[in-house]
Amino acid sequence: MDIKIYTTPTCGYCHQAKRFLAERGIKFTEHDISRDQTAADEMVRLTGHMGVPVIVVDGQVVIGFDRARLEHLLAGRGNGQRPRFGLRVADASRIAQKLGAVPVFGALVGAVAPSSLGERAGIREGDIITEINMRQVRNADDLESALSNLSPSSKATIILLRGQETLKSEIVL
Repeated sequence: MDIKIYTTPTCGYCHQAKRFLAERGIKFTEHDISRDQTAADEMVRLTGHMGVPVIVVDGQVVIGFDRARLEHLLAGRGNGQRPRFGLRVADASRIAQKLGAVPVFGALVGAVAPSSLGERAGIREGDIITEINMRQVRNADDLESALSNLSPSSKATIILLRGQETLKSEIVL
């Protein structure tokens, strides 16, 4: 599980959030936005907000110390829930048709959540996913179906189109 927390030293809720995670033995990466402008810019890009804490759990953003939401997101650890890739997708053929282009079958990636499995797999906005673990992906529904068959700690082999190139990515979930 990949967890980032954006904080400042004077934020009481930041201290509470870090204590909450530490008491549960959950490892996280802290980014002090008062000292790290790159992290501050990343946080604003993620949320559109300047307030802290911001906690990112496997690509899912939590603004503020929302204990109930954190407990919900952390409850999925090791319980067999399928991994979340953090992708927003659409039917590539439908989008191509709207643009008057030649239809391409697959799931067109519209956005990739930072720190998500999708980002770690090297998937980028504009890529078209055509296969996962030798299972053809012809549209967004096929992608959802293929992802539903994945389990934590399994390996995913992803075939995608980036421009005119066919790429292969492998990631352990």
